[in-house]
Amino acid sequence: MLRKSLLACGVLSSLLYLAMTALIPLRWDEYSSAAHTISELSAIGAPTRTVWVIPGAFYTVLVMAFGWGVMKSAGPTRSLRIAGTSILVYGSLGLVWPFAPMHQREVLAAGGGTFSDTMHLTLAAVTVILMLVAIGVGAAGLGPRFRVYSIVSLVTLLVFGGLTFMEAPQVGANLPTPWIGVWERINLGVFLLWVIVLAVALWPGAPRPTGRPVRA
Repeated sequence: MLRKSLLACGVLSSLLYLAMTALIPLRWDEYSSAAHTISELSAIGAPTRTVWVIPGAFYTVLVMAFGWGVMKSAGPTRSLRIAGTSILVYGSLGLVWPFAPMHQREVLAAGGGTFSDTMHLTLAAVTVILMLVAIGVGAAGLGPRFRVYSIVSLVTLLVFGGLTFMEAPQVGANLPTPWIGVWERINLGVFLLWVIVLAVALWPGAPRPTGRPVRA
């Protein structure tokens, strides 16, 4: 039951984050999900900062629990243990995120960026690396179909991550970024869906892609 509960946290974490990105922007009339980054919802001075941070704390707990669940489900499979560890560390970064918010675009363009913005960018880079490691290493842990699915997820992340990176400098210059929110949300959706698929594949009693049942 403990392992089932931990794996269920992965599904819940993805659903919670999707709900956050869909509903919280509705509280900020000037915010555009297509043209603004997700981080801007929790930026210093943003009207949605408080309402983002609170559910964000629950997301952190759920992801850390899921990472632990993946590690407990890995058995002798080293790649899954590494993937679980990466997810656990990825989740633990949520303990730091509230202390490293970015400033709003207008402030950044006026030269008002601080160490908080530097930390924010650093955490974002580490987060992306951990996501890629989790998917890349975890691909080898659950048979050929899951491996192909993970590779497709990785390629998608690299493509749309590149598109996000190309528009990112415009944020600090307070210039138009008409598609950055779309690219970023595609990346987010790919990872959140991969977490759900991994949780289902590791569910005790479910057949693994290799044909071996997962022990309860």
